[in-house]
Amino acid sequence: MTTAKDLFIISLGNPRPELAVGQGDLSLALAGAELIDLIGAAAVTVDDDRIVPGGAPTLDDRLLDEAAARLTLEPPYERIADWLWRRGRDLSAAYQTALEEGGELTRKRSGRLSFGSNVVEPVDTPDRRRADARWEAQEPVLAALASAVGIGGPRPEDEPGLADDSVTAVVAAVHDAVMELEAVRQRRTIENSAFANLWRG
Repeated sequence: MTTAKDLFIISLGNPRPELAVGQGDLSLALAGAELIDLIGAAAVTVDDDRIVPGGAPTLDDRLLDEAAARLTLEPPYERIADWLWRRGRDLSAAYQTALEEGGELTRKRSGRLSFGSNVVEPVDTPDRRRADARWEAQEPVLAALASAVGIGGPRPEDEPGLADDSVTAVVAAVHDAVMELEAVRQRRTIENSAFANLWRG
């Protein structure tokens, strides 16, 4: 399992529905998790805020291989923030599909009626238990990324438990991107409300 898959599984375990993680927020965080795993595998390094491709290690994960294949290989290399938005597009749906195909998720009906909507939940597998163990231990990278999407409460972006400056830069970029997405949502809400009031008036 990768950090991104662990993060996706943890996001499904939120016991408070009113704090459900937004798909856009989660997609940005998943892209950040992939980048952190690529740093850990020496597939990339971070120079200032740019992603510099490194070697080509065997990653043993289809989605992580896909992420590595989408890196910008020529200078000027891609900025972390640009990578999050580009790679993050619909990424949570891709992870849900991959985990379902791998038998890590199952669908169940919500509500009492037989035509209630389907929701997914993690299956009790060794990978799910590993993700839970990382979360219970508050493993710094997983906890920091989860915090960015509102799971587990706020955490300092530069906490000493993070592996290095490159990882810290990615976590900070994820936090910034999620805040930017929320600002876009708020602006659209205000604009839509103003438009509706104009028609009513």
